[in-house]
Amino acid sequence: MLNAEVVRHDWLQKEIKLLYEKPFNDLIYQAHSTHRQFFRSNAVQISTLLNVKTGLCPEDCAYCPQSGHYTTGLKKEPLMSLKQVKIAAEKAKEQGAGRFCIAAAWRSPPKKEFTSVLAMVEAIKTLELEACATLGMLTKEQANQLAEAGLDYYNHNLDTSPEYYKTIISTRTYEERLETLAQVRAAGIKVCCGGIIGMGETREDRIGLLRQLANLPEHPKSVTLNKLIPIPGTPLANKPAVDSFEFVRMVAVARIIMPFSMLRLSAGRDSLSEEAQSLCFFAGANSIHYGEKLLTTTNVAPDQDRLLLERLGLIPVQVDTELSLCH
Repeated sequence: MLNAEVVRHDWLQKEIKLLYEKPFNDLIYQAHSTHRQFFRSNAVQISTLLNVKTGLCPEDCAYCPQSGHYTTGLKKEPLMSLKQVKIAAEKAKEQGAGRFCIAAAWRSPPKKEFTSVLAMVEAIKTLELEACATLGMLTKEQANQLAEAGLDYYNHNLDTSPEYYKTIISTRTYEERLETLAQVRAAGIKVCCGGIIGMGETREDRIGLLRQLANLPEHPKSVTLNKLIPIPGTPLANKPAVDSFEFVRMVAVARIIMPFSMLRLSAGRDSLSEEAQSLCFFAGANSIHYGEKLLTTTNVAPDQDRLLLERLGLIPVQVDTELSLCH
């Protein structure tokens, strides 16, 4: 059973900062010890992400090549057909994925296309895969419809701290993001939520993001940790790469303050060395996005992933219940 005493929703910035700034070895030791307490220590859940509608998004997220505000050379593509999505999901399952995520570049789902998305979710579920979606802002009705279609997870990232957020995005407020998360929770769908580091934010902002995630009414069941991929044509194209040890610190602190959440290494993982990825796994990361592509950017090749997991003795599993020691 879950130990409620270790789940807090009242973290102070200074408390998280003390954790974050611990000597590196002490921090990852504490995170690893926490991880072993609640999860199988050598298991990693495999997810696959498919972009079902590409480009022309009206939002101005400074990191995103799909924004209609920037010229990035990205080819705009309409919503995929149900058949295309089902074929991709079948392939993902054959390659070992247990969760299949669909993403669409929208501010919020248009009515006509949303009906098609509901059919996609139902089709994914017939393959006995967990279904995840990221479609932008949701109304209460849309969240309930997704739940009825069988959606397991909904991804909606906070991206960064509330203070730094307005320098990255102007077309959607932090409060609107929190409202969508509330609609998802109310519908009984598991929340997948995280952020991006390397957008020019300070360490205080990274700590602020972690605090926001940990102080939500429920910890996200899945926390996505992304490293900025600087895309030519976007305002963040020339941001310098974040130190890998800083990224490992994010993973470690997330594991300590959200002990029951799955921590997923997502965008930017291909810019981490195998040694850095290994430190992330040791510090508590227990899920990866798997496949040649993440939305519009490259990802670690599946063969490379399989080889690394084998070398580390990590066992790929399909669903989160195979990870947890606390049912």
